[in-house]
Amino acid sequence: MADRYLHLTGTAPGRFLTRRLGLPQPAPLRRWTLETPHLEGPLLHLTAGASAVTGVAEVLSRSGLPVVGDTDRPAAIVLDATGVTTAAGLGDVHAALHPVVRSLAPGGRIVVLGTVPSPDDHHQAAAQQALEGFVRSLGKEIGRGSTVQLVRIPVGGAAQAAESTLRFLLSPRSAYVSGQVIELTTAAPGPAADPAAPLTGRTALVTGAARGIGAAVASVLARDGARVIALDVPGSREELERTADRLGATALPLDITAPDAADRIAAAAPDGLGVLVHNAGITRDRRLANMPADRWASVIEVNLESVLRTTDELLKAGVITRGGRIVATASIAGIAGNTGQTNYAASKAGIIGLVRSLGPRAAADHGVTVNAVAPGFIETKMTAAVPLFIREAGRRMNSLSQGGLPVDVAEAVAWFAQPDSTAVNGQMLRVCGQSLLGA
Repeated sequence: MADRYLHLTGTAPGRFLTRRLGLPQPAPLRRWTLETPHLEGPLLHLTAGASAVTGVAEVLSRSGLPVVGDTDRPAAIVLDATGVTTAAGLGDVHAALHPVVRSLAPGGRIVVLGTVPSPDDHHQAAAQQALEGFVRSLGKEIGRGSTVQLVRIPVGGAAQAAESTLRFLLSPRSAYVSGQVIELTTAAPGPAADPAAPLTGRTALVTGAARGIGAAVASVLARDGARVIALDVPGSREELERTADRLGATALPLDITAPDAADRIAAAAPDGLGVLVHNAGITRDRRLANMPADRWASVIEVNLESVLRTTDELLKAGVITRGGRIVATASIAGIAGNTGQTNYAASKAGIIGLVRSLGPRAAADHGVTVNAVAPGFIETKMTAAVPLFIREAGRRMNSLSQGGLPVDVAEAVAWFAQPDSTAVNGQMLRVCGQSLLGA
C-alpha cells in the first residue's frame, strides 16, 4: 500500500503544511539498485584521539566510496572512537562530529567505531558504553533520511573484521537500519567473495518464502548468487511455485512443524546448506485473558519450537556446512512487547535468546554463525490490512518516520549470509528505522 503521507511531504505544499503543524518530515529512502549501488559522494574519515585498532583506512578504501580527510558534503562519515577510554575523551567525539554533522548529505551515513566495554576497566567501559547512548540519540535527531550506527571491534582487534559490516552500513542496502549497535567477534573474516555475487556456490533455504518478507529474502539471496530453496506450507503451493519460478529457485511445499521437516530439508539439499533462513511465522492475536491454549501453542510451535528443532537436527546431521550461516527472524514485538501479542512476542523474544546462546557454540563446534533480524513496521499485505490510524502510527513512530520494505529486511539477511561476515555472530539487528519502541 502506498504511503500517501510520504508522498505529500515530498511536495512543496505538503512540506509547508507539515512544517507549520510540526508533523514528521520523512525523506524518501535511497535503496540499492544495479544503477545506484553506492552512496553518492565521499566518505569522511575522522578519529577521536588515537585509534586502538589497525587497518581502518585500508578497510574504508574498499568501501566503494572515495575516502577524504576533509569535505563540504560527505555522503558518509566514519568516526574512529576506539581509542576513547575516559569520560574526558568523549570530548574528542564531540569535537570531531560537531563541526561536520550538519554537512552530511541527505540519506547519508554516520558510523562510529568503538570497542567492547571492558569488564576490567570501568573508566574504559563507561566511555565506550557512552558511545551507545550518543549514537542512539544522534540517530533520532539526524533527520533527512540519514542513519547512525555503532560498530564495536574487539579490543586489540583489526578493522578487517568489520569490513563486511562497514560495506553494508555505508551503502544503500542499510537504508532502514539506524541507531543500531553491532558487536563483532574475534573470528577471522571468511574468504573475500565476488561483491556482485558473494553467495555463488552456496545453497540457501528460506522458510515462509511464498510472499512478503520471505519472498524478498529469497529474491535477494538469488540475486547474490545463491541457489535458493523456497519453503512454505503446502496450502501456499501455487504462490510458492510462482515465487520459485520467478527466481529460478526450487519450491519445497512443507509444513516446518512436521516431525520429519529436517529430514525433508536435508533431502532437498543433498550437498548441504550454506545459508538457512528461518522466516516462517504466524500470529494469533488476542489478549492473554481471552487467549485459548491452542492459539498460544500454535504460535510458539511455528515461530519458536520448529526453529529450535530443525536447527538442532540440521546442525547435528552436518547439513549446514562449515562456514554456513543461520539467520532467524525476530521482531521488535519481542523486544518492546505488543498488546494482544503475548504469544507472538514470547516466540520472537525466544528467537533472540536462541541466537545469543547458540551463536558462540555453533561457531566453535560447527563453524556456523547464528544471527537474527528484528523487523519493525514493514509494508506488506499484512500491515496493509491494519486499521488506518494504527498503520499510520506504526509508520511514523521511528526515526525515519516511515515504514520499511521487505527488501530492507532481505538486505540485512544477505549481509549476515556473506562469507566474509564471520565476525558477525550472535547479533540481533533491528530493521525498523530506529523504532521509538524498545531498546
